[in-house]
Amino acid sequence: MKISLITATYNSASTIRDTLQCIQEQDYADIEHIVVDGGSADDTLRIVAGFPHIAKVISEKDEGIYDAMNKGIAAATGDVIGILNSDDVYARNTVVSTIARAFNNPGVQAVYADLQFVQRDDLHKVVRTWKAGKYNKRSFYYGWMPPHPTFFVHRKVYDKVGLFNCSLRSAADYELMLRILLKHEIPAVYINEVIIKMRVGGVSTASLRNRLKANSQDRLAWKINDLDPYFFTLYMKPLRKLGQFLKR
Repeated sequence: MKISLITATYNSASTIRDTLQCIQEQDYADIEHIVVDGGSADDTLRIVAGFPHIAKVISEKDEGIYDAMNKGIAAATGDVIGILNSDDVYARNTVVSTIARAFNNPGVQAVYADLQFVQRDDLHKVVRTWKAGKYNKRSFYYGWMPPHPTFFVHRKVYDKVGLFNCSLRSAADYELMLRILLKHEIPAVYINEVIIKMRVGGVSTASLRNRLKANSQDRLAWKINDLDPYFFTLYMKPLRKLGQFLKR
């Protein structure tokens, strides 16, 4: 089973080395790592060039991080696709092997796990742990969502439901998971362990803060999928709590 990993970069020189190294050190052999760079002006591409495990580098102007992710998914040839942001790292060198074992079950089409927020300058200092928990059909109505960096999907799911809707800007990851899990009812397996470390204050958490402000975009995510956001106010409450945490 080939697993494709997509990393979108833009002026990521301060963190990209850790991201690339954690993939290079994975104990799973059949990995296709694709880096999609938006035209960095710093040393990002020079650092990328120093990692021979990378299968493909796409470097061109894009319309933002989700456009870059879409390019990476379109270029991927793996059976399973995951996304690792340029300031995130895998928690251990066995993460991809763990994901592969989950997908060995032919009924599994999506997998997600837990995530830790860590200090930007110290990946070992945990600030908060995001325990995703098991999914059921009503989870989204009560404020649940899986941590997107932990979300791995079989490529046939993207073939069926499509890619990120870039018009939703910072809500694009939320809308895609809503579309996959709730609208299309793709079965997902929860791995009860931390597999991602996300730096607080980086690109990833900044995008989360921006999405918390995008109330209208979140509502639109439900509307365009013909879903009834009856419990949307309940959904917003835990997001506001997460937003307060991210501002610390």
